[in-house]
Amino acid sequence: MKIRVMTVFGTRPEGIKMAPIIKVMEKVPEIENVICVTAQHREMLDQVLNLFNIEPDYDLNIFKPGQTLTEITMRALEGLEKVIKEVKPDILLVQGDTTTVFSGALAAFYQKVKIGHVEAGLRSGNLYSPYPEEANRKLTGILADFHFAPTKTNKENLLKEGYPEEKIFITGNTVIDALQYAVKEDYEFAIPLLNEIDFKNKKVILLTSHRRENIGKPMENIFSAVRDITLKHEDVEVVFPIHLNPKVREIAYKVFEGNNRIHLIEPLDYEPFTNLMARVHMVVTDSGGLQEEAPSLGKPVLVIREETERPEGIEAGTAKLIGTSYDKVYEEMDLLLSNQEEYNKMANAVNPYGDGKASERIVDIILKYGKKLI
Repeated sequence: MKIRVMTVFGTRPEGIKMAPIIKVMEKVPEIENVICVTAQHREMLDQVLNLFNIEPDYDLNIFKPGQTLTEITMRALEGLEKVIKEVKPDILLVQGDTTTVFSGALAAFYQKVKIGHVEAGLRSGNLYSPYPEEANRKLTGILADFHFAPTKTNKENLLKEGYPEEKIFITGNTVIDALQYAVKEDYEFAIPLLNEIDFKNKKVILLTSHRRENIGKPMENIFSAVRDITLKHEDVEVVFPIHLNPKVREIAYKVFEGNNRIHLIEPLDYEPFTNLMARVHMVVTDSGGLQEEAPSLGKPVLVIREETERPEGIEAGTAKLIGTSYDKVYEEMDLLLSNQEEYNKMANAVNPYGDGKASERIVDIILKYGKKLI
């Protein structure tokens, strides 16, 4: 009998990090993998499915414009209940900390299905930052039977919370595995502007900002500092794939208007985005995943948040947590642009998030323990 694994994901970041596991499982005859997407994000998720050539067996298609967290949870729970009852998986895999992850774990728990949590043990220490992700991952941890922790720090977080050591496995992060599928030296961008940028002779900053807790004054501070850095450094250009959230757009248009070295572009698919990241000078971001990916490509990361659930990069020196005040954001960007030694120190630090084999480790663990579940 095969081990029946149901993978559940709903957003672009989950899809990217689940895809390498799905790809490894496809090659393992002892596993039957059933893929269910909630499509909590629609367009952005579809990009990932296309890139990795993944065909979901079930698509709940729950996305609605302006959806609240409550609506996402209710629709995901209801949809997943039906699918789990039909599929009867031996183990259900969720990845990360979105509302789909918590809903997936809860739906599996209600049907007494074993749960594997990929990217377990991340903690910021503040339940409301990032919101709602910190709560989602803690709640998922309570329900999970297998905790796939990317790093030693993640494992320690789980041990501190009283989880049994035999249920925690250090695997590395699957996001590093995914990069190997995406980054190509001769990659051609579909957007002419990106092919025209002189990445060799210009210092190009990749900016991304979308966190709920940064919307408002913090985001105005960040964007103003980025704008003023381009005024000081004439060899700097900024590329900002701008989030679909209208509040983010409003602040960006207001602050960046009239600056022709700050390029606001539509959100990029995963493949062009990672290839862009591979070519830039540095990354300024409030995104979680980029703190893991950029160091693999040798790019310093300035994290524009007040706290982070990924302290390993900060400790390893691949990332720096700089907050959201105008002065600090300006100073830290200025330092990396002006001081080659500081830049090299960050660019050459060893990525603590893994070696690109996390997916294989996770599948090996499922094979080892899954046979007991059938």
